[in-house]
Amino acid sequence: MVAPVKKFNVGAVQAAVWNNDSKEGKQFFSISFDKRYKDKEGNWKSSNSLKTVDLPKAILALQKAFEYVSLHETTPMVEEIQ
Repeated sequence: MVAPVKKFNVGAVQAAVWNNDSKEGKQFFSISFDKRYKDKEGNWKSSNSLKTVDLPKAILALQKAFEYVSLHETTPMVEEIQ
C-alpha cells in the first residue's frame, strides 16, 4: 500500500499529504483527512465526519498540510479553468 508523504495529527484528527501522478505524467499533491475513534467494542475506526469540537483540530491539521504542499510544490498553485 502506498503511504502518504507527510501526516499532520492534531488530537484524533489527521491530515495526510499524498503524491500523485496525472495522466499527463505531472506530479501533484492531494490531501485527505480523517478522525480516529474507538467503537463500543474498543476497536479503532476512521471517519471523515466531525463534531463541532473537532473543527479547530481539522482546521489546524489542514493548514499544516496546505503549508507543506505550498512549500514543496514545484508549480504555482493556480486553479486550471477548462
